[in-house]
Amino acid sequence: MQEKPRRRKPLPRSFKDLTPSKHFNPRTFFHEMIWKALLTRRTGQHVRPKFPKLTTGQIALTWIGHASFLAQFTDLNVLIDPNFANWLFLLKRVKRAGMKIQDLPPIDLVLLTHAHFDHLHRPTLRKLRSPKIVVVPWGVGDLASDLGFERVIELQWWESFSHGDWRVTLTPAKHWGARTLRDEHRGYGGFMLEHQGRRLYHAGDSAYFNGFKEIGRLLPPEVALLPIGAYYPDSFRHVHMGPDEAIKAFRDLHAKVLVPMHYGSFKLSFEDMDEPPEWLKELAEEAGLSDQLKFLEEGIPNIF
Repeated sequence: MQEKPRRRKPLPRSFKDLTPSKHFNPRTFFHEMIWKALLTRRTGQHVRPKFPKLTTGQIALTWIGHASFLAQFTDLNVLIDPNFANWLFLLKRVKRAGMKIQDLPPIDLVLLTHAHFDHLHRPTLRKLRSPKIVVVPWGVGDLASDLGFERVIELQWWESFSHGDWRVTLTPAKHWGARTLRDEHRGYGGFMLEHQGRRLYHAGDSAYFNGFKEIGRLLPPEVALLPIGAYYPDSFRHVHMGPDEAIKAFRDLHAKVLVPMHYGSFKLSFEDMDEPPEWLKELAEEAGLSDQLKFLEEGIPNIF
């Protein structure tokens, strides 16, 4: 039987076709996300962090910026979606990373939520000193296989990988994983990290969806790192959350602490850069959740 020829995917007809929600026209994209950023003076400064001495069961979280975090236990240093870049192609970083990459401690574990350039930044990963293990969603391992890791682990949703006393589980998300036009086989998700009796959740990139209720039912975290930026225009909400939906996700997760992320570093959408945290503060106060909301300053470790 003769094999049918494979149909080639059509080339994009416009810039809108380069994103799953078809948000952009080229003029608006250039004006809102490139031109405005170019005119914005880069703020923030690198801080040489003073890493605290921890006791068993404590977590020290240092926000590097955007969706990048260093999570530390007494015996485990974890990097999540590290990105120290000042530029992503034409996109300018408008607030510096909270620390310099050379000030990182030795890294035992790297978690990469998906293959988008602002989350899986190969130049950053290439500069890490002898990283040991990297965990990625399905179809993403090849992007990390030549970056010096001792082991590259791919997971499907709800699969877990354990090493020593820690366990990491890939949780569902509502996003997409393709890095370029033709690699839609790549996965995406969030991560639940369990160690020393604690649960830390990083949502990656995600729109609001009912999957947060399932995560909260099966693996309710104590600390939830949730994205709050890149939600306007409304078509962006097909793949991202605003502060209003982050509050809903936080409640669905039954978490104890909400740490906001994915705002303030890169201009990836059309809302003002300072709008997401201000709106989140207002919503948390209205909902009686102010005591559970914890904003981190880039480069400053906080103990949980």
